[in-house]
Order: sequence, then C-alpha cells, then structure tokens
Amino acid sequence: MDRRLPRIDDARQQTDRLFAMLDPGALYDRPIAERHRIVFYIGHLEAFDWNLLREGRGPFHAEFDQLFAFGIDPVGSGLPTDQPRDWPSLAEVRNYVHRARESVDAILPESPDLLGNVAIEHRLMHAETLAYMFHRLPLEKKLRPEQPPALPALPRQEGMVEIPAGPATLGLARASDQFGWDNEFEAHTVDVAAFQIDRYKVTNGEYLEFVRAGASPPVFWNKSAGKWLYRTMFDEIPLPLDWPVYVSHDDASAYAKWAGKALPTEAQWQRAAGGAPRAGNYNFERWDPAPVTAFGAGASGVEDMWGNGWEWTSTVFAPFPGFEPFPFYPGYSANFFDGRHYVMKGGSARTAACMLRPSFRNWFQPHYPYVYAGFRCVRNS
Repeated sequence: MDRRLPRIDDARQQTDRLFAMLDPGALYDRPIAERHRIVFYIGHLEAFDWNLLREGRGPFHAEFDQLFAFGIDPVGSGLPTDQPRDWPSLAEVRNYVHRARESVDAILPESPDLLGNVAIEHRLMHAETLAYMFHRLPLEKKLRPEQPPALPALPRQEGMVEIPAGPATLGLARASDQFGWDNEFEAHTVDVAAFQIDRYKVTNGEYLEFVRAGASPPVFWNKSAGKWLYRTMFDEIPLPLDWPVYVSHDDASAYAKWAGKALPTEAQWQRAAGGAPRAGNYNFERWDPAPVTAFGAGASGVEDMWGNGWEWTSTVFAPFPGFEPFPFYPGYSANFFDGRHYVMKGGSARTAACMLRPSFRNWFQPHYPYVYAGFRCVRNS
C-alpha cells in the first residue's frame, strides 16, 4: 500500500470532523465576509486533490472540478455577493466528494511523492483555516466535541532573553529530499546581530493594558457588564489573562511600538527558536490556547515558540534567493509576493505537526484579524 494513503486518510478525517461538528443549516453560511461559503470548502478539498493528481485524465464532473478549484479568498474591489441558492445541493456536493476520493485513491500510488505531499499538506492547511471561519459562527451552530483537560500555568520568569549575535538558517536545501513548499527553498544563512526577545508571547493580560490605553480590542474579546470575555470555539469565558493574545499584524505592530519595542524579523525569530520543534500546543490536540508558561523553554531560554498561536514577524513575505515556483501550482507563493503579506512562524493549536518544520513559512495580510496568531517583541542590544 502507498505510504501516503494513510496520511491522506488521516487528513480527510480531520476535515470531515470539522464539517460534522456544524449544524447542517450552517453549511451554506459565510462566517467571514471575505471568504467563500462553507459548502465551497467541502467540494474544494476534493477538487484540489483531483485536479492536482489526475495528470491528463479527463474530468468526471467538469463543472464541479472548476467550481471548487480555487480556495483562496475571493478577490476584487468588493465582497462576494453569491447566495446559498447559487450553490449545488449538499447531496450533489457529497456525491462529488465520494467519487473524487475514490478516483484520487486509485491514482495516488502512481503519482509523484511531491504531488501527494502537496495534497496532504494543502488539506491540513484548510483544517486550520476552516477553524478560523467556524470560530465566527454562533455557538449554537456548533456541536461541542470532548475537550482535553486544561493545561496548568507554570511559574513565570520576568525579563527578556538575550540572544547573542550569530547565524540563522532559513529555508530548506533543495538537495535534502525533504518536502517543502516552493517558498521554503533555497536554504541560506543570515547573520543576525545580538538582540533581546520577549521570553513569552504577549498575553491577553498584557494586551489589556494597551486596550485600556485606547487600542481596539481583539475580535476574540467581548465586553459584558463591564467585564471582558473571551470567545473560544465553543464557549464565552472570562478573559484568560495568561493565554497569548490573537491579533492582526497591524495590531501587533502598534502594540510593539507602544511598548517601545519591535516585532522580530523572520531571521531573529528563527535564531531564537533554534532547531527542531519542542513540546507545545499543536497538531489538533486542543481547540483553545494554553497559558504561555505551560511548555517550558527551548535551548535559547525562549518559551512557547512552537504552537499555541502563530507569531507575526516584521518580514514581508518574499522569495528566498533561488526561489522556483512549483510548475504545477505557479501561483501558490508568487501571487502573494506583493509587499502586502507578512511572514508568520511557529504554528497554532490547529496546525498539523508536519508543518512545524523550522523552514515552514505562513503569511497573511496585516489587517486580517481572524488568524490564531499572536506575537512577541524584540529590542536591539
């Protein structure tokens, strides 16, 4: 049996569980105005796999292959205006899903490793970004799964961590045979001057002081009867002061400036994080953040850099030297080398473990507030 079949099946289970936790009536909702309706993504995950892997084979449903092909945010000068009635019935979409999966499973063993890995990680990316959408749905439209016990906070150490001058390795070596997306190549070394970095991600409690100074609250916060509440995926709870704050890049930059610091560059973040990922809140094990002190420090002394919330950097998403677009997906990265997207590193609770490799780069526009993304600040030594 092809070793990728169990992996793609595991990834399908992740996305199937996501759609199954919604009230069926919500599947034609659009929780985030800039995104497609949820029903689109049910079909998109299968259309992407089939269109990627079919290699010259004719379509079995040409209309749906095209309708569900592109999963990025709708583009244009205004928001999308389609209505639920404009989409196929759920029965039609699910029949397409079933047929597409059968077809993909039949041809996957003949497909290049690179294409199979692209299909798997593409689906796992959507397993995370769908959570951002579902987070915006009313609580009553979601079925609560069993939740793991909350993680306790460990004692907090104050002060920033001094990172000495030295090299940071960014990217993957093309000769390594390790899978990576086109923007992860080519590996190169950057000399980084000494700097100080926050030991922990900025917390809700710390950001609350910024809000009290006049900043707007994050979209995950609500205020009721004079008290701040936090909207998790399934509940509204008193604001957890020791959880990382999730904000847009614009808000993270504004906080850093207010605090007299800056956001780290991608190279600074990488130097502070060191090598392989350590214990953390990732790989779909939890729905919510955990206290920033829950996981201990890496070799540099900096804590909680893997999972528990992506971390914004000040680096504009751009190609590394030696960049070559995927010939089968030329716009995956290149369409976003526009000076309007910023690199994020680390991962969140809803990030698959395979994408916590040090070379992985995520990116979003600076005003987008729905990502499970926080930040920490730096100061030049």
